[in-house]
Amino acid sequence: MKFLDLAKVYLRSGKGGPGSVSFRREKFIPFGGPDGGNGGKGGDVIFEAGTNLNTLIDYRYQQHYAAGNGRGGAGRLRSGLGGKDLILKVPVGTQVLDEDKETVLLDLAEAGQQVVFLKGGDGGFGNDHYKSATNRAPRHCTPGYPGQERVVWLRLKLIADAGLIGLPNAGKSTFLASCTAAKPKIADYPFTTLSPNLGVVQIGNKRDATTFVLADIPGLIEGAHEGQGLGDRFLGHVERTRVLLHLIDGTDEDVVKNYKIIRAELKAYGGGLTRKAELIALNKCDALSPADIKRKVAALTKASRKPVHVISAVTHQGVYELLGVMAGKIKTKSKK
Repeated sequence: MKFLDLAKVYLRSGKGGPGSVSFRREKFIPFGGPDGGNGGKGGDVIFEAGTNLNTLIDYRYQQHYAAGNGRGGAGRLRSGLGGKDLILKVPVGTQVLDEDKETVLLDLAEAGQQVVFLKGGDGGFGNDHYKSATNRAPRHCTPGYPGQERVVWLRLKLIADAGLIGLPNAGKSTFLASCTAAKPKIADYPFTTLSPNLGVVQIGNKRDATTFVLADIPGLIEGAHEGQGLGDRFLGHVERTRVLLHLIDGTDEDVVKNYKIIRAELKAYGGGLTRKAELIALNKCDALSPADIKRKVAALTKASRKPVHVISAVTHQGVYELLGVMAGKIKTKSKK
């Protein structure tokens, strides 16, 4: 299934049905009076966060959605049938944005959450509604009220506990594959990952296992906030994470420069990413000598002022120790 995290849709709720003008005309009831019924209410447009969805691809092939209109009233005090509600199922983590793509109208962050986004128009009154002691034979009714319509953007931000960030070919997909059952595309060229991947990490045995969701985000490059490479559009998927794991390719000569490039892009993007808990890992250390590892770890520690973990996603060196630290960070953040 193709991954899609942004879609533009037109929505319209149903309009109310008109009221009816009618009088009782029965043989033995000479003064039957008005009996026109009211119109039915238009259908609502409702968003529902579904648990078995992970993409907005359905909204690429259909962009116009409308709820059912209410039926008109009829004689013998028969009210019109209400319009059918339109329920739009979206993945958990979907935001409904205004046309400016910035104003958040809805945020569906919980599974099963339902929100009425556009209310249907009320039905009109029949002439029975207007009868009174001074107006015993009203001959007017009201039309149904129109529904609401709006053009909105749907943006998906994946729900994950931890996110992988780093330059292309830093080994993020290999790391995800080494510690989860996910099977991301892995190759020896940049931008192998073209869309986010999710995997579930399990630490310990089944009875008392600690699990968390890990997201692999396509690699950033310098100038991503200006649209270079794949841009920074996928960084929205790590806004909800509690911990960021910054993977750095240990085979690159200037690891400090690589670290600062990513940090600069996070700062340019905003969204509070620079304030999130960050773990730093020097990857591909199976291809480095002990002297190179020591030198690069010292340089990264000085630049980041944080401890640096030495790992190899291919040989699993240091991976499970790092996962334990991540689980502890996630648990600490969850309590706050």
